[in-house]
Amino acid sequence: MKVSALRRFAGLRAGAVALTAMLGVALAGGTAAADDSAKPSSITSITKDGRTWHLQVYSAAMGQNIQVDVQRPVDESQPAPNLWMLNGLDGGLGTASWNAQTDALSFLQDKQVNVIQPIGGRGSYYTDWLRPDPVLGVNQWKTFFTEELPPLLDDALHSTGLNALAGLSTSGTSVLQLAEAKPGLWKTVAAYSGCAQIADPAGQEFVKLATNTWAGGNTDNMYGPSDSPLWAQNDPVINAEKLRGTTLYVSAGSGIPVMNDVNYYLNAAPGPAGGVNLALGMIIEGAVNQCTHNLKTKLDGLNIPATYRFDPVGTHYWPYWQEALHDSWPLLAQGMNVPA
Repeated sequence: MKVSALRRFAGLRAGAVALTAMLGVALAGGTAAADDSAKPSSITSITKDGRTWHLQVYSAAMGQNIQVDVQRPVDESQPAPNLWMLNGLDGGLGTASWNAQTDALSFLQDKQVNVIQPIGGRGSYYTDWLRPDPVLGVNQWKTFFTEELPPLLDDALHSTGLNALAGLSTSGTSVLQLAEAKPGLWKTVAAYSGCAQIADPAGQEFVKLATNTWAGGNTDNMYGPSDSPLWAQNDPVINAEKLRGTTLYVSAGSGIPVMNDVNYYLNAAPGPAGGVNLALGMIIEGAVNQCTHNLKTKLDGLNIPATYRFDPVGTHYWPYWQEALHDSWPLLAQGMNVPA
């Protein structure tokens, strides 16, 4: 990203508290187990509420139980693939979630898929951190998602073994990182309004704005200081070659608001805070648009195909991600070998 984008990101910090309220950020979840260093990863309990299963999954990497919600397929008597849907900044712990803000679950309820929604990981970017964070705790989400959880889900759900992955905003970055960390695990990956660049100065500022300013953590505990090689090692654009063979859907708006955007932000936080939130939503989506175009340039240069959706309008909020989910469903279905 350009230096001007970095300056804009730095200027966002003054309005961070207002946007945090809008996003409904909650405290990090997960129950740490005492002296469980040798305990293997496992599903410790399943609570069934109709077609919704609430799993408690013990992660050996994180030493705690992680809640994983599953909407079972329309025909539970037959094996089904797994559609992983990652929430944004608050990790699904508050009201800023697929479940609370979109029609995702109702849209998918007549589909032959298990809808997998991990709960937790606020501000973590769903990556493996160098060390525990005083505020955000232990985060080894890459290990949990790529090594621990998939075989447990396949066994408990009797799934087909095929997976697709979708994420938005901060998790729109994460899904690309995860796809690069474990090529082939997810056949289709959909990234909605995620900044694919994290290693350049402006990309780092974006991550720090989310993790440090809004979630209260410290990215030094994630990837180390700004000159640490871990930033580049986890940058989806730098490592784009690892996306070869994965069916990709990538979307972003322009940052230009329409009246629905304006009304949403002003109603969500009346008064001056609403105006600040609107400005933030415009600036963030504009920067995401630039990140996404840079990812396209890199993938095009590598002759790696992807489906792109660049909307001429749109700020950084849920109705656009709901629309992108619907639009990307045929590709997600293709990766899971189910009818679109």
